[in-house]
Amino acid sequence: MQSIKHLANLCLFFILVNCGSKTENKSSETNSNLKPNIVVIYADDLGYGDVSSYGSTELITPNFDRIANEGIKFINGYATSPTCTPSRFSMLSGIYPFRSRRAKILPGNAPLLFEAGKQTLPSMLHDAGYFTGVIGKWHLGLGDENMNWNDDIKPGPREIGFDYSYIMASTNDRVPSVYVKNHRIDGLDPNDPIEVSYQKNFEGEPTGKENPELLKLHPSHGHNQSIHNGISRIGYMRGGKSALFIDEDMSDDFLKESKQFINDHKDEPFFLFYSLHQPHVPRIPHPRFAGKSGLGPRGDVILEADWAVGEFLDELDKLGLAENTIIVFSSDNGPVLDDGYHDEAETKIGDHTPKGGLRGGKYSLFDAGTHVPFMVRWPAKIKPAVSNALVCQIDLTASFAALTGQENKTVDSENILDALTGVSSQGRKNLLLGQGNITSYRKGDYVLIPPHKGNKIINKWVKNETGRDLNMQLYNLKEDRGQQNNIAAEHPEMVREMLEEIEAIRNK
Repeated sequence: MQSIKHLANLCLFFILVNCGSKTENKSSETNSNLKPNIVVIYADDLGYGDVSSYGSTELITPNFDRIANEGIKFINGYATSPTCTPSRFSMLSGIYPFRSRRAKILPGNAPLLFEAGKQTLPSMLHDAGYFTGVIGKWHLGLGDENMNWNDDIKPGPREIGFDYSYIMASTNDRVPSVYVKNHRIDGLDPNDPIEVSYQKNFEGEPTGKENPELLKLHPSHGHNQSIHNGISRIGYMRGGKSALFIDEDMSDDFLKESKQFINDHKDEPFFLFYSLHQPHVPRIPHPRFAGKSGLGPRGDVILEADWAVGEFLDELDKLGLAENTIIVFSSDNGPVLDDGYHDEAETKIGDHTPKGGLRGGKYSLFDAGTHVPFMVRWPAKIKPAVSNALVCQIDLTASFAALTGQENKTVDSENILDALTGVSSQGRKNLLLGQGNITSYRKGDYVLIPPHKGNKIINKWVKNETGRDLNMQLYNLKEDRGQQNNIAAEHPEMVREMLEEIEAIRNK
């Protein structure tokens, strides 16, 4: 009798398991047919060689690598510009930086860079039914020419299509040193209003130049004005003490906000621009990461960023969202060591090569200025691969418009969805890089740098090569990755054609 009862229980168990499995499979099938969530994780000044899946042996980045190894690692991925504001502008606007005269590194009190009413990546996805958010570094201007930081701060991210924003007001080395939540400074005490100036200091306020004894991190060039958290910044600031961020906590602050965002919107399609501040200066890691890399604070904050990305990916897993979430990971420009502070970036670099065998770096027309890590993961649709396709951040708007059934209304963004999802090995045919009239041009395996006046080295502190030369420069990146062999004189017809194509793009 006992054996019959045991057999009956086993039969019931297998029936329930089978039914549950069918229900789970049906649910999984339904979820895979929903609009995918989209997350862009954007590093700041991270070089091609700063990621272990791109060849770094001194810095090991398992969580960046997790995206690359579980998705498509692009070895020809680009930002549009070798500096941050223009690249960020292009990614969100879908247009080249040269089309906006203000698309250059902005002061901390610059007005919003975007033109009202123009389609952007967030506005397009908002129209497609996504809840859109930006968390982290902004540096794309806020408000207007006469903005009062103690009142509503707009126009800003919400006016270009973001439903929610929690951002650093500018950069971590520029005042005001605060976070802006939607239209207001987060945590500001109205009885202690904040004042900001980029012209002159406020009476009685210490500066890095005049009060170096107050500093825990000393500037190497510039960055010697208002002091906050033992670090002098660019610009002058007074008041707002309750709202000032703590550099050591910034990564945790942005991670906490990003995790909360996906928890709040897990039941609807969402787009999140998770904008990391690492490894931009000042490089101030949380004590958990201080000294962890052996390469100084620059290496430490890269490991800190990698950990934060891992925590974010784990949260997607916990919520059951990872399978149908597209993750795009990239950087706004190439690497730089001394970018304004004495932080041992040069003395502790050891055998690490942030540019990964490329030439140049941040601020440079050479390839390391814009050639950056670029990877895309979407477990529901993408099989792990390495791709040679030429891809650029400017193309996210047109590509995600195609994915979500929207019309792309931007001028320069191209639909390379097939390349981004691994359906095709072909991406862009050509790409204009730089800002304003200072540009280079990639077509296939070749890069053309037209003659430009100016210094060949940024300055005695940064030391990166600018790529400027009065001679025409042409390089075959397939055969000459380090851009040592200028072959312009050997290919006059190719140079002429490429110059004509640059003009055609400019006149588009």
